[in-house]
Amino acid sequence: MPFIEELIKYKSCSIVGLAKNTGKTVSLNYVLDRLPLDKMRIAVSSIGIDGETTDQVTRTAKPEITLREGTFFATSEKHYLQRKLVSELVEVSDENTSLGRIVTAKALSSGKILLSGPSSNLGLRRWKKSIEKYNIDLILIDGALSRMSLASPATSESMILSTGAAYSANINTLVQKTAFVVDLINLDLTSEDNILRFNDINNGVWAVDDEDQLHDLQVTSSLSTNINTEGIGHCKTLYLSGALTDTFLNHIRGKRVFKGTEIVVTDFTKIFLTPILYKGFVNGGGKITVMMKSKLIAVTVNPTAPNGMVLDSEKLCKTMSEAIQFPVYDLKKCD
Repeated sequence: MPFIEELIKYKSCSIVGLAKNTGKTVSLNYVLDRLPLDKMRIAVSSIGIDGETTDQVTRTAKPEITLREGTFFATSEKHYLQRKLVSELVEVSDENTSLGRIVTAKALSSGKILLSGPSSNLGLRRWKKSIEKYNIDLILIDGALSRMSLASPATSESMILSTGAAYSANINTLVQKTAFVVDLINLDLTSEDNILRFNDINNGVWAVDDEDQLHDLQVTSSLSTNINTEGIGHCKTLYLSGALTDTFLNHIRGKRVFKGTEIVVTDFTKIFLTPILYKGFVNGGGKITVMMKSKLIAVTVNPTAPNGMVLDSEKLCKTMSEAIQFPVYDLKKCD
């Protein structure tokens, strides 16, 4: 079974779709159906709502989420009451959402469920902490690119990326756009020294000069371009506690003080760059690294778009796999 053996090496995994209808739920069901529940305990939740039979935007049919007996799951009170399986209630959080409190339960039979779990990083971390006492071996988080920050390495150790014709109906464009996201996911970790140096810094932009001295650049956020580099001969490393944007990168490019600088961000979800600017910076001798990273386990594709257009699955998988140097799966054709 593709990538399942690799997946079970990790304690948590986010399944992220690059757009609606790229096969994220198919990927989740594929994993849920094949994990060895006789040997491990699994828990699953979702960012937002998943498991609906009809997409609320495109009005197209969606696969429902099917759980097997023994799977732990978290969802809202509203959707827990709508479950189509027998379950044991194990915990009710004191955090209220628009759909009620978050309920954690254990499936006592196979059946279908609507998942609508914690909708913030803090909520997800609290939920993960709360289920530690049940000796969970693997937590699956059903995510979305529009809320990619909730699929960050702070939330999960590994990741499955779902892409497809709904993201772009042109194979070459789809491959290029997906490959760029894969490049960001696979960015190198910065040095251990940098991780220790920046770990407790939560605000602003900071520079390390060639003498290893740390300088606060007095910038409230990386969205500002009013950067004070006085007293810094050359910036060896630049740490951004927030987002890395085109505007910021354009501002520092070409400045002698930042020639060959390593830019460090918390993780890949903080990078909001266009591919052309990203590649221009890297090809010009710059480097972008991260404080935390997730292990990319698999890339899956859905060759069918909501409007009915169907891409050649075999060609898509082959072209994308060659571009990203990584296995690519159309899970409806696997096994």
